[in-house]
Amino acid sequence: MDEALIRSLTPGVLTVLVRRGADFAAAEDAVQDALVEAVRGWPADPPRDPKGWLVTVAWRRFLDAARADTARRRREDRVEEEPAPGPAPDVDDTLQLYFLCAHPSLTPSSAVALTLRAVGGLTTRQIARAYLVPEATMAQRISRAKRTVSGVRFDRPGDVATVLRVLYLVFNEGYSGDVDLAAEAVRLTRQLAASVDHPEVAGLLALMLLHHARRAARTAPDGSLVPLAEQDRGRWDTASIAEGVRILQAALARDRLGEFQAQAAIAALHADAPTAGETDWPQIVEWYDELARLTDNPVVRLNRAVAVGEADGPRAGLAALAALDDTLPRHTAVAAYLHERDGDLDTAAR
Repeated sequence: MDEALIRSLTPGVLTVLVRRGADFAAAEDAVQDALVEAVRGWPADPPRDPKGWLVTVAWRRFLDAARADTARRRREDRVEEEPAPGPAPDVDDTLQLYFLCAHPSLTPSSAVALTLRAVGGLTTRQIARAYLVPEATMAQRISRAKRTVSGVRFDRPGDVATVLRVLYLVFNEGYSGDVDLAAEAVRLTRQLAASVDHPEVAGLLALMLLHHARRAARTAPDGSLVPLAEQDRGRWDTASIAEGVRILQAALARDRLGEFQAQAAIAALHADAPTAGETDWPQIVEWYDELARLTDNPVVRLNRAVAVGEADGPRAGLAALAALDDTLPRHTAVAAYLHERDGDLDTAAR
């Protein structure tokens, strides 16, 4: 039984059922029933069209449940006639499921959990372990999210930007429990990039690849974080860097700059430097200027102050820092770093 195949097919099957009139929770129950039947039957008799088989069986399971439940009569009336069998478009199905799981009525944490469950195919237990919460707590979170999106119909285009923010939240969780969320986010973003032609989708994928390429060098043997400047660049994944740069260049060539493309450009400049001392800081400052124009995020300006300090000297960095709110997270740490670079150890120690 090919687990990767099952995980890749499940989102499309789930979306077909929702399109046909099933609410999200009932659709997922039916899909899970079909998957159980597939696990039992496919090893001895694999179908020629796995997705079509799953759609047919899941739809029948849904109809059986709908007809058996008198409280669902109205929904049964909507879907009484089973549509004629036929291939369902993989791309559109999967894409619409991304939009549903990132629906604006969901909280960020609920959107992340539902995306990992419905699109990623992770079990509730795996998601709970990854987020270090009890399985019952995660089950309740996912159930609430399902109830929230139940009845949402696929009659409007989704918001790509919202989907990207959810995927980036998944990526930033990194690794916990028995699930590599960073790798899962890369996989899901790859899948999204195959479904929608958008430069910011490509930008996010490039950003993830460029950051993920440094993963092996990011932690010391004792588990402590290693600053970028001190990382062993020989441990960076050059294949992921090359792929990220290639994807980024293609996205930038479309001349529709977005936040994730600008962040990826900064990450690419760090990845391109053979040593920390050879980093092209002036160009990084220029990309932070672009990023600051795209987003009103004070953390961007804080990071820009660090880049200015590297490019033009610590006093220039301190001048850029002086224009920012000193209550920002990491403001004190950045100020101390720049004062230390300027030789003012007393001020840095305060």
